[in-house]
Amino acid sequence: MSGCEDFLEVDDPFGQIPHQEVFEDEATATAAVTTLYGKLRDQILLTGNFSGVGFTMGLYADELDYYNIPGHALELLYQHQVLPSNSVVESTWNNSYHLIYLGNVALEGLDTSETLPEAVKNQLKGEVLFIRALAHFYLVNLYGDVPYITTTDYEVNSQVSRMPADIVYENIITDLTEAKLLLGDAYVSGERTRANRWAVSALLARVYLYIGQWENAENESSLLINNSLLFNLETNIENEFLRESLSAILQLTPKNAGDSTLEASIFIFSSGMPPFAALNESLVEDMETDDLRREHWIGLVTDGTNIFYYPNKYKQNTNTGVSLEYSIIFRLAEQYLIRAEARTMQSNIGGAQQDINAIRQRAGLENTSASTTEELLQAILKERRFELFTEHGHRWFDIRRFGVAGEVLAPIKPNWRPTNVLLPIPESELLMNPNLNPQNPGY
Repeated sequence: MSGCEDFLEVDDPFGQIPHQEVFEDEATATAAVTTLYGKLRDQILLTGNFSGVGFTMGLYADELDYYNIPGHALELLYQHQVLPSNSVVESTWNNSYHLIYLGNVALEGLDTSETLPEAVKNQLKGEVLFIRALAHFYLVNLYGDVPYITTTDYEVNSQVSRMPADIVYENIITDLTEAKLLLGDAYVSGERTRANRWAVSALLARVYLYIGQWENAENESSLLINNSLLFNLETNIENEFLRESLSAILQLTPKNAGDSTLEASIFIFSSGMPPFAALNESLVEDMETDDLRREHWIGLVTDGTNIFYYPNKYKQNTNTGVSLEYSIIFRLAEQYLIRAEARTMQSNIGGAQQDINAIRQRAGLENTSASTTEELLQAILKERRFELFTEHGHRWFDIRRFGVAGEVLAPIKPNWRPTNVLLPIPESELLMNPNLNPQNPGY
């Protein structure tokens, strides 16, 4: 009984007052929902620290080299020596489903609330549906077939089975479609830190791209690209990751006023060997020498003998009293590259070139010379590598969905196996719930 009671207790702010009362007051209901963004920022999936997919899958792919404790779970990830008992694999799964559980608590509370104004209820419900879809999107891309959890009933959840990935995507689109109907165009916080209809379109564009619904992907990305009153590529590449960036679609605020982003705190170092990780040299060497992204988004440190590179997109790594940068979750450059790919797959060569060139010109580069479908796809993969490096696992997901993970990683990862395109289901989860079997191939 005590174990069951602990399971049903919910983290702050739900635990501060009786659960049934949380969603009868606008302030506490809003706090409950905004807590979900705090979870994303501090520990789950999109966090800029060591447990975020920007770091973990940067190691797993070809973006980051590991320099920290030998034998650590992160090094095993980097070396592709992953077992179902790996703590990173387990914490990513558990923390993601904990976030989904908290979201479902909020949805149930909002649905039964009798006092919240309808506009407030719709805004909060739309945000939670967006976050639930976002978490499942990352889970299906990391683990393959996964359960799509929509209830807080622990008896049901303890016996769930894995759904085929295409069914997971159907559920993601259902949640996002409803969220888009509930949310408005405005940023309710005054900053771009809570989901609105534009953030939903950004995720929908990515989802449609991943499942090959090219026309839908183009339509959603075009909504953002064409909204020049709200979004624009920053002409000065130095401004791309500032809190006021016009390219930002959705950001996460630092925890305390004046704090730097977590990305800056783990990536930036100023002397000696890298304390945690450094950029793989090939990423830097493969960039064109006059690429402004190389100049402005990559830092360099030498110990007198060796040169090490680090991501320098976020530059403020101490508390200065004012947070100049927010962690960006979605930004306009990705939407240009999504539309370029979607247009390529619909044989719109000119339109695809136009979108690629928008990114290249902002980086100080000449227009692309790609003119066939295959050339354009290779150009897009290349631009995504240089534009989106160390941002939330983009590189890993790209080489996986383009079918080139083995081609890219086998020469540099001696333990690479074709089955490594998916992480294993955590061993502890399979032991608690055999319905999650079978384990992913290769583990």
